[in-house]
Amino acid sequence: MDTAAGSLIVIASLAAALFFGVRWLVRSASKYRGSHIVTCPETRSPTIVEVDALHASLTSMVGAPDIRLKDCSRWPIKGQCGQECLTALDVAPDQCLVSGVLMRWYRGKKCVYCRQPFAEIQWSDHRPAVRDPEGRLLTWNELSLDHLQQVLETHLPVCWNCYIAQTFRRDHPDLVVIRPWRNDIYGDSDGSSVSRHP
Repeated sequence: MDTAAGSLIVIASLAAALFFGVRWLVRSASKYRGSHIVTCPETRSPTIVEVDALHASLTSMVGAPDIRLKDCSRWPIKGQCGQECLTALDVAPDQCLVSGVLMRWYRGKKCVYCRQPFAEIQWSDHRPAVRDPEGRLLTWNELSLDHLQQVLETHLPVCWNCYIAQTFRRDHPDLVVIRPWRNDIYGDSDGSSVSRHP
């Protein structure tokens, strides 16, 4: 008799959890669902996009939602774009949208210093940086997100390790020993013209 009552309580609890879970998922997905008109950063013309509502809802269960496009009127021709247009949407906090755009921008790229491809990016503690056309290293906190598209077009990606090493090299040149014969790395002690030859 006790096992039957216990089983009934477990089944009722699972049914309630399933009901509220599905209800929450449907509400969450409805926040992201629908077509949106945005200005494409590449063509500067209106484009119709649709957010992947199910993916955004499921990822929001374990943290910040990963917002990405499900469809765009410019696809499949431009299907590999960085989805920078997401920053123009108001479906999630700006921080979520920008981090998604930046993760897609870094994907497939290599660090300008060490030439290592970018793996999974840790935005909480090991944030990558960029190098501007003048050779200055900048973190994303130092950049204005109003000019995000211009930054993505003109700046080069820098991994977290190289950002730390090059910043230390720039700030403390008297503590750095340069060994140009290792890894084919050459440059001035300030790190301004470092390059790696294949």
